[in-house]
Amino acid sequence: MIDLLLKTSWLVPCYGLFGGLATLPWSTRAITRTGPRPAAYLNLMMTCLGFLHGAFAFRSLWGQPAQSLTVPWLNVGELHLSLILELSPVSLGALELVSGLSIIAQVFALGYMEKDWALARFFGFMGVFEAAIGGLALSDSLLLSYGLLELLTLSTYLLVGFWYAQPLAVTAARDAFLTKRVGDILLLMGMVALSNLAGSLDFTDLARWAPTAHLPMWQATLLGLALLAGPVGKCAQFPLHLWLDEAMEGPNPASIMRNSVVVACGAYVLVKLEPVLSMSPVVQGVAIALGTMTAIGASLVAIAQVDLKRALSHTTSAYLGLVFVAVGLHQSDVALLLLLTHALSKSTMFLGVGGVIATTTCQDVRELGGLWSRMPATTTAFLVGAAGTVGLLPLGMFWAMYRWMVEPTVPRWTLLLLLAVNFLTALNFTRVFALVFGGVPQPKTRRAPEVPWPMAVPMVSMTVVTLLVPLMLERWQLLLSRVTTVTEGVLMLDVPLMVALVMSGAAGVALGAWCYLRRGAVRPVRLPIAAVQDLLSYDFYIDRIYRLTVAAGVGAIAQITAWIDRYVVDGLVNAVGVAAIFGGEGLKYSTTGQLQAYVLVFLLGVSGFVAIATLSRGVMPF
Repeated sequence: MIDLLLKTSWLVPCYGLFGGLATLPWSTRAITRTGPRPAAYLNLMMTCLGFLHGAFAFRSLWGQPAQSLTVPWLNVGELHLSLILELSPVSLGALELVSGLSIIAQVFALGYMEKDWALARFFGFMGVFEAAIGGLALSDSLLLSYGLLELLTLSTYLLVGFWYAQPLAVTAARDAFLTKRVGDILLLMGMVALSNLAGSLDFTDLARWAPTAHLPMWQATLLGLALLAGPVGKCAQFPLHLWLDEAMEGPNPASIMRNSVVVACGAYVLVKLEPVLSMSPVVQGVAIALGTMTAIGASLVAIAQVDLKRALSHTTSAYLGLVFVAVGLHQSDVALLLLLTHALSKSTMFLGVGGVIATTTCQDVRELGGLWSRMPATTTAFLVGAAGTVGLLPLGMFWAMYRWMVEPTVPRWTLLLLLAVNFLTALNFTRVFALVFGGVPQPKTRRAPEVPWPMAVPMVSMTVVTLLVPLMLERWQLLLSRVTTVTEGVLMLDVPLMVALVMSGAAGVALGAWCYLRRGAVRPVRLPIAAVQDLLSYDFYIDRIYRLTVAAGVGAIAQITAWIDRYVVDGLVNAVGVAAIFGGEGLKYSTTGQLQAYVLVFLLGVSGFVAIATLSRGVMPF
């Protein structure tokens, strides 16, 4: 039985797809008497079945070598395309993470969207969402991964624009879709070139081909940059990072998935492509530069945000920037560990944020406050999620960062980058906690009750899971086997690095507490230089820069091409038409009705064509 579950583990992503399709009778209003909740229960049941199926498969495969499953797709002439799936502890573990967080988000949605008339449609979108992410976890083919990334982009568009009656939601969905398309188009170009150069699009074959390939440096660089563009867009990295901020207009249950595992999908593909990207030092440098800029820039921008969800979404971009740096430094195992710990802790934080929004119907941190005594479970979830995201001993992110810091080949500037991001993130989380949960109650929070049980159960469950992450890492041999050394039977830790990491987070908490928790603190604190405050609040004016450069350039080119089309192309066509009209009008007066005249004109015309053809060959007719 266990072997059968393992061999059919490729079906796990299909459970969510089947659940999404099963909601169609309720989504299309073919069934109205029962209301939309049966569709939600059906989709949730299918997700739970998929989670159990994946759990048995993961347990049976633990400690075993990876297995490959090939599905032939297209065989035409010399073109042979197959869809390759990888069954390994890493891929099945990622699949379980996706399924588990999907269950949490769906149960939370039962309470968060209890009175939403389109509940069935939301769960249908979530089923497709889950299927795309789960398929990416198992995919061992760049071709299959690209198709699933496109499905993920479509699902993001549908979920962000779920409340399509709101203009901001429609605009956000459009911008998210178009921004991702920029990276997807470049990724498609790189994929086509790679299939021609390597002869395969399977990640396993690419990992064997890349070390022995001998490509010109310019070719390897262009190929790597094209492949890098896709993950840059999916992971909301500079300069394609604006979509994640605007995607917060969608329902919060979808934001739980989007800020934990959706953005990690692009990074997961990036890790798989790391051997190909390593062929060019320029590509590695670009990945490190983009990751560093996003990590520092997004951490600074998050501090100046007043929207509750956007203040946290920018930190997601920052931590994905650290993943890009890790991949650029050939530390893919550290990148995967960062993705795991960040996904669990950030989902816990967004559960708490969703509870606040559902209770107060407000996302502006300036209008919140004093919720810690009225919503203890929500406050605990936010605190535990925040502690698990920063390097706070002994929670998960601390060990992920510490493991990176003790790598023997890590550059010194990377240590400073980790400490800076940890400090800024701790400062931001303390600021948000003080404004939302601390202080005195505000008009919108004076009567705020705790969330109902459909929202409280997943919130408490993820709080416990986040606290147990260090034990999970130790049991999976991801912790002590790499971050410690054994000397005479005693485990030795690098105490100075541990202290530096803890102190960076403690300094951020202390500064945030001094600014916002002390008596007489201004809500919110403004920087002495207003220009700097506005610079961070408006995300370094990136959207305005785009309007003045890219959008203006495209608009100018469109106007030029429209002028050419109207006055040059259309003018030439109209001139030919007018000439034909005048020619016809002029020739009709030369009609005599005499047959011999017509024959003479015909012979003269034929003779002229023959003469021209002969002269063009260089032969004289006489």
